[in-house]
Amino acid sequence: MSLLINSAAPSKTPAQSIDLFGDPANRDGKFAREYLKHAFPKDKVVEKFREMLLMRRFEERCGQEYRKGKIKGFCHLYIGQEAVASGSIAALEAQDYIITAYRDHAHALARGLSSREVMAELYMKYPGGTKGKGGSMHLFHGKNRFFGGHGIVGGQIPLAAGMAFASAYRNEPAVTVCYFGDAAFNQGVFHESANMASLWNLPVVYICENNQVGMGTLTSRSCAVPDLYRRTAEAYRMDGIRCDGMCVEEMYSVTKEAAERARTEGRPCFIEAITYRYRGHSMSDPATTYRTPNEVSTWEQRDPMLKLRSRHPDLLTDAVVEKLEAEIAAEVEDAVQFSVEADLPPLEEIWTHVYVDCPGYPDASVSKHPYEYHYDM
Repeated sequence: MSLLINSAAPSKTPAQSIDLFGDPANRDGKFAREYLKHAFPKDKVVEKFREMLLMRRFEERCGQEYRKGKIKGFCHLYIGQEAVASGSIAALEAQDYIITAYRDHAHALARGLSSREVMAELYMKYPGGTKGKGGSMHLFHGKNRFFGGHGIVGGQIPLAAGMAFASAYRNEPAVTVCYFGDAAFNQGVFHESANMASLWNLPVVYICENNQVGMGTLTSRSCAVPDLYRRTAEAYRMDGIRCDGMCVEEMYSVTKEAAERARTEGRPCFIEAITYRYRGHSMSDPATTYRTPNEVSTWEQRDPMLKLRSRHPDLLTDAVVEKLEAEIAAEVEDAVQFSVEADLPPLEEIWTHVYVDCPGYPDASVSKHPYEYHYDM
């Protein structure tokens, strides 16, 4: 069975929506194989487990460094949601574009930025992924086609439509994947962008990381119709699917098919990944007023890494996991020490990556290709 049913361009027939997630109590973490034609590569099981474990330990250390005052500004941790970024980005090609919101550390790691680059950016140091000028919410890496890291709720969504339009205009076989939270779904820019994406057949995949709460407001209280995937499908003739965002294998399979459709048919898709953040919205949010410890504990039992281990006990043995834990602990410690010792951006860096080909400024960092002026980052 095809994952995405409506393969035609916009027509009088509304797009259909599929709910792979269903009731967690009934589903019990089972893998909906009948809908997923892209099997998760078994040779990537250990690799993806390691990646999620790195995300988890990296974010835990970020929280510690923030409380010490070493990381400034805002800091939004991704703890609990690792399967969404890890699984979906694994399904993409090198030429595909990624754009996301301010909870972006894990996406950057999954897209190939090193632990040193990400931590140095959080420390606002020059070797950081954005040369120390972006910080936690504005990670960026042009060479890997990772376009942030955006602090305005929903601000990245219309940019994703523009990026997908550019790919279609240039006949480039690239897909744009746009991540945002459930609270951003209610922003007008999403609905404007989704409408245009469907009308113009743009190769964009929207992934809504529905962690079920926008800051401190439950999605059930902010959305009159909380089935976001169904609302998108019915309103914009865009295929919508709701899946288990706590399962890295399911995220891979769902994204793989959505990206293939966008790449070959130019049709957008909406993925609602049901996930959960164990920590507050940001470091200033204790997350104790709008959910109970029992609720958090229940979701921790569906942890992405526990789920992957339960499915592949032969590959993720205790010995393998202990070895990975030691490697990652050393990697995260190295990233912190590297960031502590790294230099701050030089004063002249203030002029770079501001204008394209603008005479009179010390260093406009312009390369020959108009779309690649930022690729030195």
